Amino acid sequence: MRPSRQVTIIASVALILCLASSVLVLRRLDSMRSGATLKEVLLISSPKVLKRLSLGYDGLLADVYWTRTVQYFGGKHYDGGHSYALLAPLLEITTALDPQLIVAYEFGANFLAPKPPNGAGLTEQAIKLTNFGIQNNPQEWHLYYDLGFVYYMDLKDYRRAAEAFAKGAEIPGAHPFLRVLAAQMAQHGGELEMARLLWFTTYQSTGERSVRANAAAHLRALQVDEDVINFERAIEAYHDKMGSLPANLDELKTAGLIKNVPLDPLGNAYKLTADGRVEVVDPDDLPFITKGTPIGYVPPPPRFLPTDH
Repeated sequence: MRPSRQVTIIASVALILCLASSVLVLRRLDSMRSGATLKEVLLISSPKVLKRLSLGYDGLLADVYWTRTVQYFGGKHYDGGHSYALLAPLLEITTALDPQLIVAYEFGANFLAPKPPNGAGLTEQAIKLTNFGIQNNPQEWHLYYDLGFVYYMDLKDYRRAAEAFAKGAEIPGAHPFLRVLAAQMAQHGGELEMARLLWFTTYQSTGERSVRANAAAHLRALQVDEDVINFERAIEAYHDKMGSLPANLDELKTAGLIKNVPLDPLGNAYKLTADGRVEVVDPDDLPFITKGTPIGYVPPPPRFLPTDH
């Protein structure tokens, strides 16, 4: 065996033994000093420095840091901690050392985003982490799901949630329900045109009958919502112009405020109430509508409940 090769093998074995010893030492410190902070143990916080020191064993060192991240979060969470100051830096180091460590992105976002005591309440850091994961793993649709989940659950940003789900749905092999989620988020956020496009795409791109029926129901609901919004605007304009409410919806057309008086998606005429509200004949036949329901109306349980997650 050549001397240079022998030196390389010895150095590699020594490095592995050192890293393994470090893990054992850290565990021993944890058992001896339960109050010890990671600052006392993990003195190097720069991913660039650690990558140089790892001598090519980035993945192994990333596993060590990921283990410490889980231990850190678990200990803080168990103690009811409201400060997770080292959580984001630990995750940054872990994913910088191994950008393909998907579990660190998925669980890391769940650690960072929720408000204390369930998480660190660092939503922007969770988004940054997940976007870094997407940048390094562009074909991993789960990360787009995680990003949309953070936007929806923690920020109530329906538009960005819809965008994340829609981008994930474009990845080959992505779960088809991502399109459904994207459309639901868009509709919840009031962006009718985006919701209509996504639901129509869902309807056209699936052969699953229950998914197609669900998409069709949402498309009908979107049409009702849009019709009622247009009626409401026309009624307000009529009142401003005439000083009174119209006696029926045809008067809106006569006044030139709408081009025609549409029927609902089931072919029934809309109703105009005495106080100027527009309602559908039977809201139970049009699930998912957010407009056109009587005051105090309570919708029945959803007719479409997806069971494949």
